[in-house]
Amino acid sequence: MLSVIVPVGPAELELPRLLADLLLLPASCEIILVSCPESVDLCQQLSLPSTLRKPDRLRRVEAEQGRAKQLNAGAVAAKGQFVWFVHADSQLTPWVVTTLLRALSTRPRALHCFALHFADDGQGWTAINAGGANLRTRWLKVPFGDQAFCLSKALFQQLGGYDEQADYGEDHLLVWQAHRQGVSLDCHRAVITSSARKYRQHGWALLTLRYQGLWLKQALPQLWALLTGK
Repeated sequence: MLSVIVPVGPAELELPRLLADLLLLPASCEIILVSCPESVDLCQQLSLPSTLRKPDRLRRVEAEQGRAKQLNAGAVAAKGQFVWFVHADSQLTPWVVTTLLRALSTRPRALHCFALHFADDGQGWTAINAGGANLRTRWLKVPFGDQAFCLSKALFQQLGGYDEQADYGEDHLLVWQAHRQGVSLDCHRAVITSSARKYRQHGWALLTLRYQGLWLKQALPQLWALLTGK
């Protein structure tokens, strides 16, 4: 059984579209929406398709503010053997779903993720950002959370979950922990589309430079620790 964990912030206007996409999953899969104090009303007021109104199909969980805390709370509540962390502004396709289900049956001990594409709701050359993310994933084996990590719940617990003390990059740190423990990373060619609205809100060039600086600041100490065995 697969548990889909979706952290929900206060402005997740794309959430209904994601829920419609998640209907592509078998009925045995559960969906867990993890709200924070500012998004409780949004989750409670959702207009759900009839197939998602059953409590064993979709559940709501509340957690403290913070993506790491919300993701961890969802994993604790999950009943499935596997947990799939999907951002609320993601768009899925049948290709993604069939690829994942097949991969979990053949590579249950791997950390799975997908190729990234940005929607056309942003600003600037977001295709370059997505292309860079996909090259980084393929060459350096360092994906980020908008590429929809999926792994067994047991492995997630073994890795220690998401770091709730990190100021940013909890997804990035989970990947480095997986590398330290020798976990295989499988990045599939199936594409997940993510909203690019943050580039419109903050400016493409400014946000791109900021993200590159932050991930390098976090990655270099992690790489050194991996190489030195610390």
